[in-house]
Amino acid sequence: MSLLLFIFYWIVIPVLGLMVTFWLFSLAKSPLIKLLVIASFAAFLWGFWWIADGEQLQLDKQVRELCAKDGGIKVYETVRLPAERFDQYGNVGILDKKHAKPTDEYYYETEVHYYLQGNPTLLRSRTWIVRRSDGKILGESIRYGRGGGDLPGPWQGSSFSCPSIADAEGRLESSVFLKGNK
Repeated sequence: MSLLLFIFYWIVIPVLGLMVTFWLFSLAKSPLIKLLVIASFAAFLWGFWWIADGEQLQLDKQVRELCAKDGGIKVYETVRLPAERFDQYGNVGILDKKHAKPTDEYYYETEVHYYLQGNPTLLRSRTWIVRRSDGKILGESIRYGRGGGDLPGPWQGSSFSCPSIADAEGRLESSVFLKGNK
């Protein structure tokens, strides 16, 4: 099915547009009409591009706006841990709630809210770190993202997120857990 859509969007539609343009151009008598035919074909190509990328541009703008409102990392309490609790990359290595053992002091939870599902997708992802002893949320990371919305083809679908996945989730743990005993 994807190959058929690829052929339709990238071969059939442009070829039909070009054929209609040549046909109308050959029928036109005045230079003004010929110019209008060429301008119409240019508008057709621009509209075709807008269908392909316009929705993505609008969703990326929406991602930036949502991110500006509440995206990023918020730390409510920092925790100092001994240096031996950190791995070689500076991570504590806490697990999500369903994989954490009952003896683990900390765990994280994640929830994803879809504003738009399918192709394209628009979502809000919230991840937070919890201290098991009192259930207190120590910090949270909120990220917005868009995935897909591309015209069919043999390429990987595009995506956009704010902040980036690495910044949103990678820095949360290092923002909450600090090395040192003081």
